[in-house]
Amino acid sequence: MPAPFTEYTRSLIGKEEYEHLVAALEGEQPVTIRLNEEKLPPSSFSLLLSKYPQVAWCREGIYLDRRLTFTFDPLFHAGCYYAQEASSMFVARALRQYLFADRVSGTSLQNTSVTISDVPLMSKKETTSPSPVVALDLCAAPGGKSTLMRSVLPEGSLLVANEVIRTRSQILAENLMKWGDSGVVVTNNDPADFSDLTNLFDVVLADVPCSGEGMFRKDPVAVAEWSLENVTICWQRQRRIIGDIWSCLKPGGILLYSTCTFNTKEDEENVRWICDELGAEVLPVDTEAEWNVTGNLLAGTDFPVYRFLPHRTRGEGFFLAVLRKRVEESDASTYRTADRMNTSAVVGERKGSGKKGKNKQKSALSKQGQALAKITKEQLNVVQTWLRSSEIYEWIVSGTSITAFPAAYSSLLFRLQQTLRLVSAGIPVAEVKGKDIIPVHALAMSTDLRREAFIVKEISYVEAISYLRKEVISFPEDVPVGYLLLTYRDIPLGFVKNVGNRANNLYPQEWRIRSTYLPEEIQVLEL
Repeated sequence: MPAPFTEYTRSLIGKEEYEHLVAALEGEQPVTIRLNEEKLPPSSFSLLLSKYPQVAWCREGIYLDRRLTFTFDPLFHAGCYYAQEASSMFVARALRQYLFADRVSGTSLQNTSVTISDVPLMSKKETTSPSPVVALDLCAAPGGKSTLMRSVLPEGSLLVANEVIRTRSQILAENLMKWGDSGVVVTNNDPADFSDLTNLFDVVLADVPCSGEGMFRKDPVAVAEWSLENVTICWQRQRRIIGDIWSCLKPGGILLYSTCTFNTKEDEENVRWICDELGAEVLPVDTEAEWNVTGNLLAGTDFPVYRFLPHRTRGEGFFLAVLRKRVEESDASTYRTADRMNTSAVVGERKGSGKKGKNKQKSALSKQGQALAKITKEQLNVVQTWLRSSEIYEWIVSGTSITAFPAAYSSLLFRLQQTLRLVSAGIPVAEVKGKDIIPVHALAMSTDLRREAFIVKEISYVEAISYLRKEVISFPEDVPVGYLLLTYRDIPLGFVKNVGNRANNLYPQEWRIRSTYLPEEIQVLEL
């Protein structure tokens, strides 16, 4: 370990604790995954939860007894699970405590917390869901916390997942597309670009770039790049990020501030700065004593924060604080009005901001009308049968592409398009080429896919790997020609066009498995 890190951390947690920490950082890291309950059959979901130890603070998280060969597991590519370390799944605990508080107590995000014992850690299907929210995952790639948020958010919510680095934003979009929820917008912006979206988000997760001390066990580069100078650069950048996005959080809204580092400069001292400079209120999250979560380490302060140390909790290093943006007197009436109207000024109703806004929307609709001319009404009617809940979507036609986006957020989408760089939004459903309507891979990944609209062909493991490599696949003569939905273990994997002597592989070129060999030992998730 770098000498300055040793000196600082030993002074922070004590000599004996530090020795235990170093021993843990030099040991083997746990293997954890988070299951996608929306894709797995209920029997398989329950079986996996009973078969493996569960992550105590996240009902969908499990500890495995071995590392899976993720690249060669078709269920991984189908979005049935995400490989995420356990400590960071604590975000689910915080979200459930505050987002589901109004279901239990009739309160809103503005009110004080209820205890987690009042909020059973059940699935959304098993609970009466609270009102939908608009959430932002600010520093989202590669998508672990975004997919977690998408699973936890109340039904009907919208998640905006942002990544500032363009190549990483594509990976983020891929992982969210595989997860399968339509209520997602992926953006590629600097945090400062969100400052004009005033009072838009109910929840913001800022998992800010940090010095990475909590990743020392899994990332040797983090050790090599660590320095006190880098810590200083990080805490200053983190404050800029929070300052830039503070205006886009609604009064009464929740900020989840997290890092994967141990030092107080990037953790408690930044939380104190958010309170002192921005007027935030720190909120508690209920935990159990046996989890061994470490609290506030900054002398002279006692606000609640949650630090996961690898020698005390079974996971990597992680820090989380939950803060609420205070509702000032000047904001209160405005916020309550928007809440009663279900934020109709932003979501749901097609309203422009004055004459100029109406003209912009009219122009956008005119362009869509021109695009629609390239696609017949009959073709659009066919595509709309491919989703089970087609009536809840606005069907957006752009050139020869058809996308389904939740209609409740169509006005919000328009606002985002005027401000941000959108990578993806909703479900890309189809491409039209002449009379041919081609289903898009994102449709196969969607949890709202209407499987009955397609001929379904179950394939073997070997065939699944060939498909994921985007190789040519052949089927027996009795398999019907046309577009087929391939499934593996009865889970949708993607589309092919069977032309008789061969099947054209429609798997995205950029997602394909590039490796041409199979490992001698393959470990996959067994359902």
